[in-house]
Amino acid sequence: MALTRKGVATRQRIIEGAADQIREQGVFAVRLEDVMARTRTSKSQLFHYFPEGKDELLLAVARHEASLVIEEQQPELGALTSWEAWQRWRDKVVARYRAQGSDCPLHAALAHLGGATDASRTVAGELVGRWQRQLAAGIRHMQGSGQIAPGLDADREAAALLAGIQGGVLILMTTGGTAHLEAAVDLGIAHLRASAERDR
Repeated sequence: MALTRKGVATRQRIIEGAADQIREQGVFAVRLEDVMARTRTSKSQLFHYFPEGKDELLLAVARHEASLVIEEQQPELGALTSWEAWQRWRDKVVARYRAQGSDCPLHAALAHLGGATDASRTVAGELVGRWQRQLAAGIRHMQGSGQIAPGLDADREAAALLAGIQGGVLILMTTGGTAHLEAAVDLGIAHLRASAERDR
């Protein structure tokens, strides 16, 4: 469905309003009527942009939130060219999730849709892929400058670091504490830094 500029803006307003509603109420308490009231849209408007109803809207929310995960790490994530840059990225990741706490529209929307659906797998896979590629690019840059051992598999190292972050985020959502997230990022970066020394 091709949208006008106004249509794109209206659809985005609905998505962002639904995300805010999820943060405040939780995904299971959110009703389409609440989203319509919040975004000043009619039922006909909402179903024009999301004809399949709540599940389609939640998938759009999940994709929107997945994009924000990457965007909010920039420009640091796209410029991992020194250990100082890695530290700035680390601090930004921890600060983002500390501020978010247990209220994560991305996880909430995906959980509601069911983690095993093709659509939710696609959204999660897109996020993981984009994040991992940028981490791997940073590792390769540091390998090129001799600050990370050239023998390391950049893609696997990025995958391991990302897995640690996501594990830390899940624990944060359960406990409210960032200790595990910080440990995962710090030890992942320390492992990369130590690799060059081990290679000498």
